[in-house]
Amino acid sequence: MADISRKPDPSRRGVLRTAIATTAAVSASFLDVTAGVAHAAAEPGAAGGLTSAPSHGHDGIGRLNDQSAVRTFTVGDTRLTYVVDGVLELDPTGFLPAIPAAYWQEHPEALNASGRIAASVGGVLVERGGRRLLIDVGLGSNVLSPTLGASRGGALLRTLQALRVSPRSIDTVAFTHLHTDHTGLGFVKDGDQVWHKAFPHADYLVAGAEWEPFWRGEIKVGAPSWDEFMVPMSRVLRRFDDGEEVWPGVTALITPGHSPGHTTYVITACDGRRILVLGDAFHIPAQMARPDWPSGPDTDVEAVRKARATLLEQLFLPRTYAFAFHFGDQTFGRVVRDDAGDAHWQPLPARHLLANPVALS
Repeated sequence: MADISRKPDPSRRGVLRTAIATTAAVSASFLDVTAGVAHAAAEPGAAGGLTSAPSHGHDGIGRLNDQSAVRTFTVGDTRLTYVVDGVLELDPTGFLPAIPAAYWQEHPEALNASGRIAASVGGVLVERGGRRLLIDVGLGSNVLSPTLGASRGGALLRTLQALRVSPRSIDTVAFTHLHTDHTGLGFVKDGDQVWHKAFPHADYLVAGAEWEPFWRGEIKVGAPSWDEFMVPMSRVLRRFDDGEEVWPGVTALITPGHSPGHTTYVITACDGRRILVLGDAFHIPAQMARPDWPSGPDTDVEAVRKARATLLEQLFLPRTYAFAFHFGDQTFGRVVRDDAGDAHWQPLPARHLLANPVALS
C-alpha cells in the first residue's frame, strides 16, 4: 500500500522512474523504518449464502472512516480473516495528490475526525481443509512520514495469538507486493540477533516480476529493509508467475503498476464463488469509480489504470467478492454499478472477532 520505506541504503542502485511529478514528490518523503478470544470464526455458509453474523456495526458492516476490526468472512469452504497488525491515518492530499480537494469536501464520510483516511494494515488469513495461507504480514515497526499522516503497527503476531492461531500452523506466506506495510513481520530476530522466518514452517512466495526489481535495487519507494527483509527473504523465497496456482484454489493475477509485480490473489471456493485479495491496486473505494486517480506511491500510473480495468472486469462477474486492505472498516465487499454506470464498492457483512489491537495515542 503506502509507500513505507526504510532509511536509504547506499549499497542499492538506481530508482524506478515515476509516472508523474507528484508521485516523485511523495516518494522522497515517504516512510522510514525506525526499528527493525477464542477463534470464534464463522462457519461455512449454506449453499448460495454468505456466513457473516452481524455483531459490530450495522449488520456486521463497519464504517469507512474507522480503522478495521479483526473480522472474518466465509465463502463456501473457505474462511478469510483480516489479521490486523496496526493502523494508518493517511493525509488525503499528501498520499493522494491527484484527487481534487472538492472530492473530500463533498464526501466528509470518507475521512475520520482528524481529516485523514483510515487505512488499517495487516494480513489475510485464508483457511481451508486444515491448511492456512497468510497473504501479507503488516507494518511491523515501520512508520509513516509525519508529513503524510500517522501510523503504528507490530500487533500481527499478538492478533494471531488472540485468535489461537500458531505461527507454526501457517504453511504458506504470499506477498501481494514488497512495500513495507505488507512485509513488516516477515522475519524476526532470534536470541543470537539473526533474522529468521516469523512463520517457520511456511513457504514464502512472491511474484518473480516483483522480486527482481527490488533485488536489483531499482525500487526505492516502499522498499523493505535490505538486511532485515530482503537478504533473509532471498534465502527462502519461491517465485511464481502470472496465472500460477500458488496454494490450493488460489491463483496469482499479476496486476503491475503500484509496484512492478504487484499481485492480486484470486481465491475460488468449492462452490465456484470467488474472492479477490486486491493488495494496493486500489487504496480507497473512490478509485473504483475513478480509476484514473492514481496514488502517490504508484510506480507506473498507466499500468495502474490497466490493472484496475482488468480487476474491475473480474469484479463485475457474478459470485465474485473482494478484500481491500485499506478500506477502513469495510474491507470485505463486492463491486456493483451505480445509477451512473460507475463502479461502486458495496461493503458486505463480516463477523467481528476482535477490536483493532492498536491505538495511535
